[in-house]
Amino acid sequence: MQSIELSQTAAQKTKDQAKLKVAPAYDSILELAPYQTGKPVEELTREYGISDVVKLASNENPIGCSPQVTLAITEQLGQLARYPDGKGYYLKQALSDFNNIDIECITLGNGANDLLDILARSFVGSEDAIVYSQYAFVVYSMLAKMQGATGIEVPAQRFGHDLIAMRQAVDDNPNTKIVFIANPNNPTGTQLEREELHKFVASLPSSVLVVLDEAYVEYSPESNNRALLDEFDNVVIVRTFSKAYGLAGLRIGYALSSAPIADLLNRIRQPFNVSRIGLAAANAALADQDFIEKVRDTNQEQRRWLEKQFDALGLGFIKSHANFIMVEIEVEMEDTTAAVIHQALLEQGVIVRPLAGYGLSNWLRITVGVAEDNMRLIDTLRSILTDD
Repeated sequence: MQSIELSQTAAQKTKDQAKLKVAPAYDSILELAPYQTGKPVEELTREYGISDVVKLASNENPIGCSPQVTLAITEQLGQLARYPDGKGYYLKQALSDFNNIDIECITLGNGANDLLDILARSFVGSEDAIVYSQYAFVVYSMLAKMQGATGIEVPAQRFGHDLIAMRQAVDDNPNTKIVFIANPNNPTGTQLEREELHKFVASLPSSVLVVLDEAYVEYSPESNNRALLDEFDNVVIVRTFSKAYGLAGLRIGYALSSAPIADLLNRIRQPFNVSRIGLAAANAALADQDFIEKVRDTNQEQRRWLEKQFDALGLGFIKSHANFIMVEIEVEMEDTTAAVIHQALLEQGVIVRPLAGYGLSNWLRITVGVAEDNMRLIDTLRSILTDD
């Protein structure tokens, strides 16, 4: 019944759009569906009256943020009437030191998504193409539609990027302006080898921008491809403070690139796109790398534990290099699908992420939580799968 109602709502919205006298810039905008976020805890509480909720849907850091961040935020509370530093000088200087890169090569954003949007608006027109992988972050295809551009989805290889096929896609589409690569990939958790990625970038025309989305780099230092920037001017690395640093609620990210590219991005980005509190919090978070090491160690320990539990339950999963695991729900029970399991988990206060929107209808993406959350997940999942 719910899916019928949603379809009717979508159809009504389409009719409403057709009545508009002011048309969207590109017809492809009408093909866009609003980005589906993980279900908020508050929404689940409203729907089911459950107060004890475990959220493992949005790849947030279950540990939270560094205590130093809380202190930095407190110190800013008396300055909320003042605009932030529009250039973000102190944070950019800290990022410059941390990444060993000139400050002119850094762009700040209202989360990584803001930077991905700025990149598309800066370099992609309606006659251009964007190349990305199947099962990669859904925002890449959305950006192509937003720009009225051609989105080219390249079939995945073992749930990860097939760089050979992506290279061929660029050859087949000489109007390609950007290639998006998520590494580690969301939602599959796969990771590319540095040598493989270097070979791919070196093979591309210098007119094609390679955007490396390293949102989960803190969980897998092997995925740090900062060195590519020293060799190639057509590489941009996008990172975020929303994951390991635990600042998802403040929305702050950054891009590393050549100085000329950063100059273009800074012309396009909105003034004051990072808040005063966000700047201070990110600066404090970056300085506390001991906290990040603790986050990484906890994640690895709990991820291994979850993998053993999924094995014991007879559930397939993809080896992950991030803070989530993509789990296959394919059990020999009547009416047992990922959608059914997802709903059953919701009703018992456990939020995970269904992946039907990615074409992965038999899969769930599950964030690695702290031990207590993970035990709750496994106990609930076991009871659902063994329920007569």
